[in-house]
Amino acid sequence: MTGETRIEASDGHEILWPDEQAAPLVLASPHSGAEYPPDFVAGSPLGPLELRRSEDSFVDELFLGAQALGVPLLRARFPRAYVDPNREPFELDPEMFEDRLPPYANVNSARVAAGLGTIARVVSSGKEIYRGKLRLADALRRIETCHRPYHAALRGLIESTRERFGYCVLIDCHSMPSVGAPMDPDAGRGRADFILGDGFGTTCHGAIAAAMQEALEGHGYRVTRNKPFAGGYTTRHYGRPAEGVHALQIETNRALYMEEEAIGRLPGLAEVAGHLTSAVAALIRLSRVDLAAE
Repeated sequence: MTGETRIEASDGHEILWPDEQAAPLVLASPHSGAEYPPDFVAGSPLGPLELRRSEDSFVDELFLGAQALGVPLLRARFPRAYVDPNREPFELDPEMFEDRLPPYANVNSARVAAGLGTIARVVSSGKEIYRGKLRLADALRRIETCHRPYHAALRGLIESTRERFGYCVLIDCHSMPSVGAPMDPDAGRGRADFILGDGFGTTCHGAIAAAMQEALEGHGYRVTRNKPFAGGYTTRHYGRPAEGVHALQIETNRALYMEEEAIGRLPGLAEVAGHLTSAVAALIRLSRVDLAAE
C-alpha cells in the first residue's frame, strides 16, 4: 500500500499519482470530466443537466482506491460533449461545420454517422448540442488544447510503465446507461452490471479480462464481454499485446452507483468503488506472475 495521492494537473486533464507506482497498471477515465466552458453552455439550446447526459459521471471516483495500490489514474477535466478523447483526433461530421474539413478528417465512421464523433453533434439522449453550424477553427482549437494533451499524457504513462515493468496494462474506465439508448444495438434492453471490452480478444491477454470478470462476479455482479461495447478508440489504439501494452475497457452500469436522471451519487457508490479496487488488486496479482513474458 502507498501513501497520499499527488495530483499533476493541466488545463484539460490531471494525473492522480500514488507516491510510488507499484504496479504495471494505468487507469484512464476519459469521460468523467465536468468542467463546461461558459461559452459552450451559452451556445447550446440544451440546459446544463441535459448536456451532462453524455458524461460518465463519477467514474473517476469509482477507481480512486487504486491509487492506494500504487496505480496512477488519468482523468479528463473537459466534458465529452465538448470534445471526446475516446475518438480519433479528427473523427468529424462535415455537416456540422461552416467550413470544408481537411482531407485527413475521418468523416465516414459509424460514430460520426451516429452524431458522436470527436466533436459530438448530439448528447447520448439524441438531442442536438448546437443551434447552428460550427467553425472548423473552434473544433481544431478544442482538439489541440484538450484531445492532444490528454493522449500525450496517456502515452507518457503507458511508455513509462512499460519501461519500468516491461509491459503495461491499461484499464479504460467508462459507465453506461442501465438501458440501451435508441441509437444503440441493444436499444430498450437492460444491461449487465459490467461489460468488458477487449476487441473480441485482440487488445489484451485473455487472462486480464478473465481475471477482471472473475473478481467482479465474485462480488455477485453480472459481467459480459464485448457486446455492445468491445472497446473504443483508446482500447483499440493502445492495446497491442505483442508490443507489451494490454488494454481493457470496462463499462459500469450507472444504476449501480448513481441517479441516472438527476445525475447524483447513490449511497452504493462507495461499495461499488471498493469492489472495483479489489478487482484492480486481482489484476496486479495476475500481471506480476503471468504477463511479463507475453
